[in-house]
Amino acid sequence: MRLLKELPGYDLTYADVFMAPSRSSVTSRYDVDLTSTDGLALPTPLIAANMTAVSGRRMAETMARRGGLAVIPQDLPVDIVAATIARVKAAPVLFDTPVVVAPTDPVGVALSLMPKRAHGCVVVVDGDRPVGIMTAADAARLDRFTQVREAMRTDLTLVAEDTAPVDVFDDLTATKRPAAIAVDEEGRLLGLMTPQGAVRATIYRPALDRSGRLMIGAAVGISGDSESRAAALIEAGADVLVLDTAHGHQERMISAVERVRALVDGFEGDGRVPIVAGNVVTRQGTADLIAAGADIVKVGVGPGAMCTTRMQTAVGRPQFSAVLDCAAEATASGKSIWADGGVRYPRDVALALAAGSGGVMIGSWFAGTHESTGELFHDSEDRLYKENFGMASARAVRARTRTQSAFDRARAALFEEGISSSRMYLDPARPGVEDLIDFIVSGVRSSCTYAGATTLPEFADLATVGVQSTSGYEEGRPRPLG
Repeated sequence: MRLLKELPGYDLTYADVFMAPSRSSVTSRYDVDLTSTDGLALPTPLIAANMTAVSGRRMAETMARRGGLAVIPQDLPVDIVAATIARVKAAPVLFDTPVVVAPTDPVGVALSLMPKRAHGCVVVVDGDRPVGIMTAADAARLDRFTQVREAMRTDLTLVAEDTAPVDVFDDLTATKRPAAIAVDEEGRLLGLMTPQGAVRATIYRPALDRSGRLMIGAAVGISGDSESRAAALIEAGADVLVLDTAHGHQERMISAVERVRALVDGFEGDGRVPIVAGNVVTRQGTADLIAAGADIVKVGVGPGAMCTTRMQTAVGRPQFSAVLDCAAEATASGKSIWADGGVRYPRDVALALAAGSGGVMIGSWFAGTHESTGELFHDSEDRLYKENFGMASARAVRARTRTQSAFDRARAALFEEGISSSRMYLDPARPGVEDLIDFIVSGVRSSCTYAGATTLPEFADLATVGVQSTSGYEEGRPRPLG
Protein backbone atom coordinates (compact mmCIF):
# COMPACT_ATOMS: atom_id res chain seq x y z
CA MET A 1 0.00 0.00 0.00
CA ARG A 2 1.24 3.46 -0.88
CA LEU A 3 0.86 6.50 1.34
CA LEU A 4 0.12 10.06 0.27
CA LYS A 5 1.93 11.25 3.38
CA GLU A 6 3.62 9.58 6.31
CA LEU A 7 1.17 8.04 8.75
CA PRO A 8 0.65 9.95 12.00
CA GLY A 9 1.93 8.66 15.32
CA TYR A 10 -1.48 7.42 16.40
CA ASP A 11 -3.68 4.54 15.25
CA LEU A 12 -6.41 4.91 12.66
CA THR A 13 -9.90 3.57 12.00
CA TYR A 14 -11.41 3.06 8.55
CA ALA A 15 -13.10 6.46 8.85
CA ASP A 16 -9.71 8.14 9.39
CA VAL A 17 -8.37 7.19 5.96
CA PHE A 18 -9.31 7.53 2.31
CA MET A 19 -8.05 6.20 -1.00
CA ALA A 20 -6.75 8.54 -3.69
CA PRO A 21 -7.23 7.67 -7.38
CA SER A 22 -4.23 6.61 -9.46
CA ARG A 23 -3.56 6.41 -13.17
CA SER A 24 -5.40 3.32 -14.37
CA SER A 25 -5.73 1.26 -17.51
CA VAL A 26 -8.53 -0.92 -16.10
CA THR A 27 -11.56 -0.15 -18.24
CA SER A 28 -14.28 -2.11 -16.46
CA ARG A 29 -15.00 -3.33 -12.94
CA TYR A 30 -15.77 -6.72 -14.52
CA ASP A 31 -12.06 -6.97 -15.40
CA VAL A 32 -11.25 -7.18 -11.66
CA ASP A 33 -10.62 -10.60 -10.07
CA LEU A 34 -11.51 -10.50 -6.36
CA THR A 35 -10.18 -13.96 -5.47
CA SER A 36 -9.16 -13.88 -1.81
CA THR A 37 -5.48 -13.94 -0.87
CA ASP A 38 -5.97 -15.93 2.34
CA GLY A 39 -5.08 -19.32 0.85
CA LEU A 40 -8.73 -20.33 0.46
CA ALA A 41 -9.02 -18.72 -2.99
CA LEU A 42 -12.60 -17.61 -2.34
CA PRO A 43 -13.98 -15.98 -5.50
CA THR A 44 -15.48 -13.27 -3.26
CA PRO A 45 -13.33 -12.27 -0.25
CA LEU A 46 -16.23 -12.00 2.21
CA ILE A 47 -16.87 -14.17 5.25
CA ALA A 48 -20.08 -14.20 7.32
CA ALA A 49 -19.03 -14.16 10.97
CA ASN A 50 -19.44 -17.12 13.30
CA MET A 51 -22.15 -15.31 15.25
CA THR A 52 -25.27 -17.15 16.40
CA ALA A 53 -27.52 -14.40 15.02
CA VAL A 54 -25.77 -14.43 11.63
CA SER A 55 -24.51 -17.74 10.27
CA GLY A 56 -26.63 -20.82 9.76
CA ARG A 57 -27.49 -23.09 6.86
CA ARG A 58 -29.26 -20.43 4.78
CA MET A 59 -26.41 -17.97 5.18
CA ALA A 60 -23.80 -20.62 4.41
CA GLU A 61 -25.49 -21.74 1.20
CA THR A 62 -26.05 -18.22 -0.07
CA MET A 63 -22.57 -16.96 0.79
CA ALA A 64 -20.93 -19.93 -0.94
CA ARG A 65 -23.07 -19.58 -4.07
CA ARG A 66 -21.86 -16.00 -4.38
CA GLY A 67 -18.23 -16.92 -3.80
CA GLY A 68 -17.90 -16.22 -0.09
CA LEU A 69 -17.95 -18.28 3.10
CA ALA A 70 -20.00 -18.52 6.29
CA VAL A 71 -18.69 -19.92 9.56
CA ILE A 72 -21.15 -21.83 11.77
CA PRO A 73 -20.71 -20.70 15.41
CA GLN A 74 -19.30 -22.83 18.20
CA ASP A 75 -22.38 -22.55 20.45
CA LEU A 76 -24.26 -25.25 18.56
CA PRO A 77 -23.95 -28.95 19.46
CA VAL A 78 -21.57 -30.73 17.12
CA ASP A 79 -24.27 -33.06 15.76
CA ILE A 80 -26.36 -30.05 14.76
CA VAL A 81 -23.36 -28.48 13.02
CA ALA A 82 -22.61 -31.76 11.26
CA ALA A 83 -26.20 -31.93 10.00
CA THR A 84 -25.94 -28.32 8.79
CA ILE A 85 -22.72 -29.08 6.92
CA ALA A 86 -24.33 -32.13 5.30
CA ARG A 87 -27.31 -30.12 4.08
CA VAL A 88 -25.09 -27.36 2.69
CA LYS A 89 -22.96 -29.93 0.87
CA ALA A 90 -26.11 -31.47 -0.61
CA ALA A 91 -27.54 -28.11 -1.71
CA PRO A 92 -27.64 -27.11 -5.38
CA VAL A 93 -24.64 -25.09 -6.52
CA LEU A 94 -26.16 -22.98 -9.29
CA PHE A 95 -29.83 -22.84 -8.30
CA ASP A 96 -31.19 -21.47 -5.02
CA THR A 97 -32.54 -23.76 -2.34
CA PRO A 98 -36.35 -23.53 -2.47
CA VAL A 99 -38.78 -23.09 0.38
CA VAL A 100 -41.34 -25.89 -0.01
CA VAL A 101 -44.91 -26.38 1.18
CA ALA A 102 -47.64 -28.91 0.45
CA PRO A 103 -50.82 -28.04 -1.51
CA THR A 104 -52.90 -28.62 1.63
CA ASP A 105 -50.83 -26.32 3.86
CA PRO A 106 -52.51 -23.07 4.95
CA VAL A 107 -51.54 -19.91 3.09
CA GLY A 108 -50.48 -18.44 6.44
CA VAL A 109 -47.84 -21.15 6.86
CA ALA A 110 -46.47 -20.47 3.38
CA LEU A 111 -46.28 -16.73 4.07
CA SER A 112 -44.48 -17.33 7.36
CA LEU A 113 -41.86 -19.46 5.61
CA MET A 114 -41.36 -17.11 2.66
CA PRO A 115 -38.97 -14.69 4.47
CA LYS A 116 -36.56 -17.59 5.11
CA ARG A 117 -35.16 -16.88 1.63
CA ALA A 118 -34.83 -13.66 -0.30
CA HIS A 119 -36.29 -15.00 -3.54
CA GLY A 120 -39.83 -14.24 -2.33
CA CYS A 121 -41.71 -17.39 -3.26
CA VAL A 122 -42.46 -20.93 -2.14
CA VAL A 123 -42.55 -24.05 -4.30
CA VAL A 124 -45.58 -26.28 -3.79
CA VAL A 125 -44.67 -29.96 -3.92
CA ASP A 126 -46.54 -33.22 -4.06
CA GLY A 127 -44.00 -35.53 -2.47
CA ASP A 128 -40.76 -34.40 -4.13
CA ARG A 129 -42.28 -33.10 -7.37
CA PRO A 130 -43.23 -29.46 -7.95
CA VAL A 131 -46.89 -28.80 -8.74
CA GLY A 132 -47.09 -25.06 -8.17
CA ILE A 133 -45.43 -21.85 -7.05
CA MET A 134 -46.75 -19.06 -4.85
CA THR A 135 -45.67 -15.50 -4.05
CA ALA A 136 -47.02 -13.13 -1.42
CA ALA A 137 -48.96 -11.30 -4.12
CA ASP A 138 -50.79 -14.51 -5.02
CA ALA A 139 -52.18 -14.71 -1.49
CA ALA A 140 -52.77 -11.00 -0.94
CA ARG A 141 -56.56 -11.17 -0.53
CA LEU A 142 -56.97 -14.70 0.74
CA ASP A 143 -57.79 -15.87 4.24
CA ARG A 144 -54.69 -17.20 5.97
CA PHE A 145 -56.39 -20.55 6.53
CA THR A 146 -57.04 -21.01 2.81
CA GLN A 147 -55.12 -23.96 1.41
CA VAL A 148 -52.08 -23.17 -0.71
CA ARG A 149 -53.52 -24.97 -3.74
CA GLU A 150 -56.15 -22.23 -3.95
CA ALA A 151 -53.46 -19.55 -4.30
CA MET A 152 -50.62 -21.24 -6.18
CA ARG A 153 -49.81 -20.83 -9.85
CA THR A 154 -49.59 -24.03 -11.86
CA ASP A 155 -48.02 -22.57 -15.01
CA LEU A 156 -44.45 -23.51 -14.16
CA THR A 157 -41.14 -22.97 -15.89
CA LEU A 158 -39.35 -26.31 -15.44
CA VAL A 159 -35.70 -26.53 -16.46
CA ALA A 160 -32.84 -29.00 -16.22
CA GLU A 161 -30.11 -28.55 -13.64
CA ASP A 162 -27.54 -27.67 -16.32
CA THR A 163 -29.66 -24.97 -18.00
CA ALA A 164 -27.61 -21.82 -18.65
CA PRO A 165 -28.59 -18.86 -16.42
CA VAL A 166 -28.94 -16.63 -19.50
CA ASP A 167 -31.54 -19.02 -20.92
CA VAL A 168 -33.39 -19.02 -17.60
CA PHE A 169 -33.38 -15.22 -17.55
CA ASP A 170 -34.68 -14.97 -21.11
CA ASP A 171 -37.45 -17.51 -20.44
CA LEU A 172 -38.61 -15.81 -17.24
CA THR A 173 -38.49 -12.37 -18.84
CA ALA A 174 -40.67 -13.60 -21.69
CA THR A 175 -43.21 -15.43 -19.50
CA LYS A 176 -43.24 -12.95 -16.55
CA ARG A 177 -43.02 -15.86 -14.12
CA PRO A 178 -41.36 -15.35 -10.72
CA ALA A 179 -38.85 -18.21 -10.90
CA ALA A 180 -37.72 -21.22 -12.88
CA ILE A 181 -37.80 -24.58 -11.10
CA ALA A 182 -34.96 -27.02 -11.69
CA VAL A 183 -35.88 -30.70 -11.76
CA ASP A 184 -34.00 -33.90 -12.42
CA GLU A 185 -34.81 -36.45 -15.14
CA GLU A 186 -37.50 -37.97 -12.93
CA GLY A 187 -39.16 -34.61 -12.34
CA ARG A 188 -37.96 -34.30 -8.73
CA LEU A 189 -37.38 -30.80 -7.35
CA LEU A 190 -33.74 -29.63 -7.25
CA GLY A 191 -33.83 -25.86 -6.87
CA LEU A 192 -35.11 -22.60 -8.26
CA MET A 193 -33.77 -19.48 -9.94
CA THR A 194 -35.27 -16.00 -10.18
CA PRO A 195 -34.37 -13.54 -12.95
CA GLN A 196 -32.10 -11.70 -10.51
CA GLY A 197 -30.55 -14.99 -9.44
CA ALA A 198 -29.84 -15.79 -13.08
CA VAL A 199 -27.98 -12.50 -13.50
CA ARG A 200 -25.97 -13.11 -10.33
CA ALA A 201 -25.07 -16.62 -11.47
CA THR A 202 -23.23 -15.04 -14.43
CA ILE A 203 -21.35 -12.54 -12.22
CA TYR A 204 -20.26 -14.66 -9.25
CA ARG A 205 -18.37 -17.93 -9.15
CA PRO A 206 -19.42 -20.20 -6.28
CA ALA A 207 -16.94 -21.19 -3.57
CA LEU A 208 -16.58 -24.95 -4.02
CA ASP A 209 -14.66 -27.71 -2.28
CA ARG A 210 -12.57 -30.35 -4.08
CA SER A 211 -15.71 -32.37 -4.81
CA GLY A 212 -17.53 -29.43 -6.39
CA ARG A 213 -19.82 -28.82 -3.40
CA LEU A 214 -20.49 -25.53 -1.59
CA MET A 215 -17.88 -24.55 1.00
CA ILE A 216 -18.67 -23.98 4.68
CA GLY A 217 -16.62 -23.17 7.78
CA ALA A 218 -17.21 -24.13 11.41
CA ALA A 219 -15.99 -22.71 14.72
CA VAL A 220 -14.25 -24.59 17.51
CA GLY A 221 -14.05 -23.30 21.07
CA ILE A 222 -10.81 -23.21 23.05
CA SER A 223 -12.42 -24.51 26.25
CA GLY A 224 -12.92 -28.21 26.80
CA ASP A 225 -11.93 -30.81 24.24
CA SER A 226 -11.14 -28.72 21.16
CA GLU A 227 -9.56 -31.68 19.37
CA SER A 228 -12.64 -33.91 19.52
CA ARG A 229 -14.91 -31.17 18.18
CA ALA A 230 -12.39 -30.33 15.45
CA ALA A 231 -12.14 -34.00 14.46
CA ALA A 232 -15.93 -34.34 14.30
CA LEU A 233 -16.22 -31.21 12.15
CA ILE A 234 -13.53 -32.39 9.75
CA GLU A 235 -15.29 -35.76 9.49
CA ALA A 236 -18.53 -33.88 8.77
CA GLY A 237 -16.90 -32.03 5.87
CA ALA A 238 -16.04 -28.57 7.25
CA ASP A 239 -13.72 -26.77 4.85
CA VAL A 240 -12.28 -24.35 7.42
CA LEU A 241 -11.89 -24.51 11.22
CA VAL A 242 -12.10 -21.26 13.17
CA LEU A 243 -10.77 -20.99 16.74
CA ASP A 244 -11.46 -17.63 18.29
CA THR A 245 -12.06 -15.88 21.56
CA ALA A 246 -12.23 -12.25 22.63
CA HIS A 247 -8.57 -12.32 23.73
CA GLY A 248 -6.80 -14.46 21.15
CA HIS A 249 -3.28 -13.69 22.35
CA GLN A 250 -3.36 -15.93 25.40
CA GLU A 251 -1.77 -19.23 26.35
CA ARG A 252 -5.03 -21.16 26.20
CA MET A 253 -5.59 -20.11 22.60
CA ILE A 254 -2.01 -20.86 21.57
CA SER A 255 -2.23 -24.30 23.18
CA ALA A 256 -5.58 -25.03 21.48
CA VAL A 257 -4.19 -24.01 18.07
CA GLU A 258 -1.16 -26.25 18.57
CA ARG A 259 -3.35 -29.23 19.49
CA VAL A 260 -5.78 -28.73 16.62
CA ARG A 261 -2.87 -28.20 14.23
CA ALA A 262 -1.40 -31.54 15.25
CA LEU A 263 -4.80 -33.16 14.77
CA VAL A 264 -5.31 -31.65 11.32
CA ASP A 265 -1.82 -32.57 10.14
CA GLY A 266 -2.39 -36.17 11.15
CA PHE A 267 -5.89 -36.41 9.73
CA GLU A 268 -6.43 -38.70 6.77
CA GLY A 269 -8.67 -37.01 4.24
CA ASP A 270 -8.92 -35.20 0.94
CA GLY A 271 -6.68 -32.33 2.00
CA ARG A 272 -5.37 -30.12 4.75
CA VAL A 273 -8.13 -28.13 6.46
CA PRO A 274 -7.04 -24.51 7.08
CA ILE A 275 -7.06 -23.21 10.65
CA VAL A 276 -8.16 -19.66 11.47
CA ALA A 277 -7.30 -18.29 14.91
CA GLY A 278 -7.92 -15.02 16.73
CA ASN A 279 -8.72 -12.40 17.66
CA VAL A 280 -5.61 -10.24 17.95
CA VAL A 281 -4.58 -6.70 17.00
CA THR A 282 -0.77 -6.73 17.22
CA ARG A 283 2.15 -8.03 15.20
CA GLN A 284 3.29 -10.18 18.11
CA GLY A 285 -0.15 -11.73 18.56
CA THR A 286 -0.23 -12.52 14.85
CA ALA A 287 3.26 -14.03 14.92
CA ASP A 288 2.49 -16.20 17.96
CA LEU A 289 -0.70 -17.65 16.48
CA ILE A 290 1.04 -18.38 13.18
CA ALA A 291 3.88 -20.06 15.06
CA ALA A 292 1.30 -22.20 16.87
CA GLY A 293 -0.12 -23.39 13.54
CA ALA A 294 -2.69 -20.87 12.31
CA ASP A 295 -3.00 -20.44 8.54
CA ILE A 296 -5.14 -17.31 8.90
CA VAL A 297 -5.26 -14.90 11.86
CA LYS A 298 -8.47 -13.09 12.71
CA VAL A 299 -7.81 -9.42 13.49
CA GLY A 300 -10.08 -7.14 15.49
CA VAL A 301 -10.77 -6.43 19.17
CA GLY A 302 -13.64 -4.09 19.90
CA PRO A 303 -14.67 -2.66 16.50
CA GLY A 304 -17.82 -4.77 16.10
CA ALA A 305 -21.28 -3.23 16.42
CA MET A 306 -22.26 -5.61 19.25
CA CYS A 307 -18.97 -5.37 21.16
CA THR A 308 -18.54 -3.28 24.33
CA THR A 309 -14.97 -4.41 25.08
CA ARG A 310 -13.30 -1.05 24.47
CA MET A 311 -15.77 0.88 26.60
CA GLN A 312 -15.60 -1.65 29.42
CA THR A 313 -11.91 -2.51 29.41
CA ALA A 314 -10.11 0.10 27.27
CA VAL A 315 -8.64 -2.86 25.39
CA GLY A 316 -8.62 -2.96 21.60
CA ARG A 317 -7.17 -1.01 18.72
CA PRO A 318 -8.47 1.11 15.85
CA GLN A 319 -9.14 -1.40 13.12
CA PHE A 320 -7.33 0.02 10.09
CA SER A 321 -3.99 0.21 11.95
CA ALA A 322 -4.54 -3.25 13.44
CA VAL A 323 -5.19 -4.72 9.98
CA LEU A 324 -2.22 -2.92 8.44
CA ASP A 325 0.25 -4.14 11.07
CA CYS A 326 -1.07 -7.69 11.40
CA ALA A 327 -1.30 -8.17 7.62
CA ALA A 328 2.33 -7.14 7.24
CA GLU A 329 3.39 -9.63 9.91
CA ALA A 330 1.33 -12.45 8.40
CA THR A 331 2.56 -11.78 4.87
CA ALA A 332 6.16 -11.95 6.06
CA SER A 333 5.41 -15.48 7.32
CA GLY A 334 3.63 -16.55 4.14
CA LYS A 335 0.24 -16.49 5.89
CA SER A 336 -2.76 -14.16 5.90
CA ILE A 337 -5.36 -12.44 8.05
CA TRP A 338 -9.08 -11.78 8.07
CA ALA A 339 -10.15 -8.28 9.07
CA ASP A 340 -12.96 -8.95 11.54
CA GLY A 341 -15.29 -6.14 12.60
CA GLY A 342 -15.77 -2.44 12.09
CA VAL A 343 -17.11 -2.76 8.53
CA ARG A 344 -20.10 -0.49 7.91
CA TYR A 345 -19.73 0.52 4.26
CA PRO A 346 -18.19 -1.01 1.11
CA ARG A 347 -15.34 1.51 1.47
CA ASP A 348 -14.30 -0.19 4.72
CA VAL A 349 -14.02 -3.55 2.97
CA ALA A 350 -11.91 -1.95 0.24
CA LEU A 351 -9.63 -0.31 2.80
CA ALA A 352 -9.15 -3.59 4.69
CA LEU A 353 -8.14 -5.32 1.45
CA ALA A 354 -5.88 -2.43 0.51
CA ALA A 355 -4.19 -2.78 3.90
CA GLY A 356 -3.38 -6.40 3.05
CA SER A 357 -6.22 -8.44 4.54
CA GLY A 358 -6.80 -11.73 2.74
CA GLY A 359 -10.54 -11.59 3.39
CA VAL A 360 -13.04 -9.51 5.35
CA MET A 361 -15.39 -10.93 7.99
CA ILE A 362 -18.77 -9.27 8.43
CA GLY A 363 -21.18 -9.83 11.32
CA SER A 364 -23.89 -7.36 12.33
CA TRP A 365 -24.26 -5.94 8.83
CA PHE A 366 -25.34 -9.38 7.64
CA ALA A 367 -27.57 -9.99 10.68
CA GLY A 368 -30.30 -7.81 9.20
CA THR A 369 -30.98 -9.99 6.15
CA HIS A 370 -33.41 -12.71 5.14
CA GLU A 371 -30.66 -15.33 5.28
CA SER A 372 -29.46 -14.71 8.85
CA THR A 373 -30.59 -17.14 11.52
CA GLY A 374 -32.91 -14.92 13.53
CA GLU A 375 -36.69 -14.72 13.41
CA LEU A 376 -38.22 -11.85 11.46
CA PHE A 377 -40.12 -9.28 13.55
CA HIS A 378 -42.23 -6.20 12.83
CA ASP A 379 -41.91 -3.05 14.92
CA SER A 380 -44.76 -0.64 15.70
CA GLU A 381 -44.26 1.04 12.31
CA ASP A 382 -44.31 -2.35 10.52
CA ARG A 383 -40.60 -2.19 9.72
CA LEU A 384 -38.87 -5.55 9.51
CA TYR A 385 -35.99 -6.39 11.83
CA LYS A 386 -34.06 -9.26 13.36
CA GLU A 387 -32.48 -9.48 16.78
CA ASN A 388 -28.71 -9.47 17.02
CA PHE A 389 -26.35 -10.00 19.94
CA GLY A 390 -22.63 -10.12 20.63
CA MET A 391 -20.79 -13.40 21.11
CA ALA A 392 -19.39 -12.25 24.47
CA SER A 393 -22.78 -11.00 25.68
CA ALA A 394 -24.67 -12.60 28.56
CA ARG A 395 -27.11 -14.10 26.06
CA ALA A 396 -24.33 -15.82 24.12
CA VAL A 397 -22.59 -16.93 27.30
CA ARG A 398 -25.80 -18.61 28.49
CA ALA A 399 -25.98 -20.58 25.26
CA ARG A 400 -22.31 -21.50 25.40
CA THR A 401 -22.48 -22.73 29.01
CA ARG A 402 -25.75 -24.66 28.73
CA THR A 403 -24.10 -27.91 29.88
CA GLN A 404 -22.77 -26.34 33.11
CA SER A 405 -24.56 -26.11 36.43
CA ALA A 406 -27.11 -23.35 36.98
CA PHE A 407 -24.78 -21.69 39.51
CA ASP A 408 -21.78 -21.70 37.18
CA ARG A 409 -23.93 -20.34 34.35
CA ALA A 410 -25.16 -17.54 36.61
CA ARG A 411 -21.57 -16.64 37.54
CA ALA A 412 -20.47 -16.60 33.90
CA ALA A 413 -23.40 -14.44 32.80
CA LEU A 414 -22.45 -11.68 35.25
CA PHE A 415 -19.44 -10.73 33.14
CA GLU A 416 -20.36 -9.76 29.62
CA GLU A 417 -18.59 -7.71 26.96
CA GLY A 418 -21.30 -7.38 24.39
CA ILE A 419 -24.86 -6.28 23.71
CA SER A 420 -27.42 -9.02 24.44
CA SER A 421 -30.17 -7.68 22.23
CA SER A 422 -30.36 -5.16 19.44
CA ARG A 423 -32.53 -4.62 16.39
CA MET A 424 -30.96 -4.98 12.96
CA TYR A 425 -33.48 -3.53 10.51
CA LEU A 426 -33.72 -4.99 7.03
CA ASP A 427 -32.85 -2.37 4.44
CA PRO A 428 -35.88 -2.23 2.10
CA ALA A 429 -33.48 -1.68 -0.81
CA ARG A 430 -31.15 -4.52 0.24
CA PRO A 431 -33.07 -7.03 2.39
CA GLY A 432 -31.07 -10.10 1.36
CA VAL A 433 -27.42 -10.88 1.95
CA GLU A 434 -26.98 -11.17 -1.83
CA ASP A 435 -28.11 -7.54 -2.11
CA LEU A 436 -25.40 -6.55 0.36
CA ILE A 437 -22.83 -8.66 -1.47
CA ASP A 438 -23.74 -6.85 -4.70
CA PHE A 439 -23.38 -3.52 -2.90
CA ILE A 440 -20.00 -4.41 -1.39
CA VAL A 441 -18.53 -6.14 -4.43
CA SER A 442 -19.47 -3.33 -6.80
CA GLY A 443 -17.74 -0.86 -4.49
CA VAL A 444 -14.60 -2.95 -4.07
CA ARG A 445 -14.34 -3.67 -7.79
CA SER A 446 -14.65 0.04 -8.48
CA SER A 447 -11.99 0.79 -5.85
CA CYS A 448 -9.65 -1.56 -7.69
CA THR A 449 -10.24 0.26 -10.98
CA TYR A 450 -9.40 3.58 -9.29
CA ALA A 451 -6.13 2.05 -8.12
CA GLY A 452 -5.35 0.48 -11.50
CA ALA A 453 -5.53 -3.05 -10.10
CA THR A 454 -7.12 -6.16 -11.59
CA THR A 455 -6.37 -8.50 -8.66
CA LEU A 456 -6.30 -8.15 -4.88
CA PRO A 457 -2.48 -8.56 -4.67
CA GLU A 458 -2.18 -5.70 -7.17
CA PHE A 459 -4.71 -3.69 -5.19
CA ALA A 460 -2.77 -4.12 -1.93
CA ASP A 461 0.36 -2.98 -3.80
CA LEU A 462 -1.08 -0.07 -5.79
CA ALA A 463 -3.74 1.44 -3.53
CA THR A 464 -2.79 4.95 -2.38
CA VAL A 465 -4.12 5.86 1.05
CA GLY A 466 -4.13 9.14 2.95
CA VAL A 467 -5.33 10.36 6.35
CA GLN A 468 -8.33 12.66 6.66
CA SER A 469 -10.09 14.74 9.29
CA THR A 470 -13.55 14.01 10.64
CA SER A 471 -14.95 16.77 8.43
CA GLY A 472 -13.19 15.19 5.46
CA TYR A 473 -14.99 11.95 6.17
CA GLU A 474 -18.32 13.74 6.59
CA GLU A 475 -17.80 15.56 3.30
CA GLY A 476 -17.85 12.21 1.50
CA ARG A 477 -21.14 11.04 3.01
CA PRO A 478 -24.15 11.28 0.67
CA ARG A 479 -27.08 13.52 1.57
CA PRO A 480 -30.24 11.74 0.36
CA LEU A 481 -32.44 14.48 1.80
CA GLY A 482 -31.94 18.20 1.26
